[in-house]
Amino acid sequence: MIRALILSAALIATPALAVQPDEVLADPALEARARALSKDLRCLVCRNENIDDSNADLARDLRLLLRERLVAGDSDTAAIEYIVARYGEYVLLNPTSQGSNLLLWIAGPAMLLVGGGIAFAYVRRRDRAEPAATELSDEEEKRLAEILQE
Repeated sequence: MIRALILSAALIATPALAVQPDEVLADPALEARARALSKDLRCLVCRNENIDDSNADLARDLRLLLRERLVAGDSDTAAIEYIVARYGEYVLLNPTSQGSNLLLWIAGPAMLLVGGGIAFAYVRRRDRAEPAATELSDEEEKRLAEILQE
């Protein structure tokens, strides 16, 4: 009973690939290349899901297009470049760090450094400020005593 539950839980937890049997290439080496490359291609419908995991029609089209390019003799780089040229760089799950994307890659760490610099300057300025008076003058003590007696 427990083994059956564990086995069913393990089967449920495994990722279900959306690759259909009619998409699989006859050559195991080409199919392995296609699977490896498709892990880095984003489904444009599902957004943050690779095309192997997506059941969307566009993901199927991308899988077929990738396999067509590999069967045609394209290298891995050429096949990816062809798809990027056709669908844009958004199709890559891990976009390149050059050109206009360089600004996006640099923006996060730059903002962290700027925020850290502002926090550091604030703390230093606060430490250098004169401490507020903590003791009351004689006149203030008399006035306080009058107020408290009323």
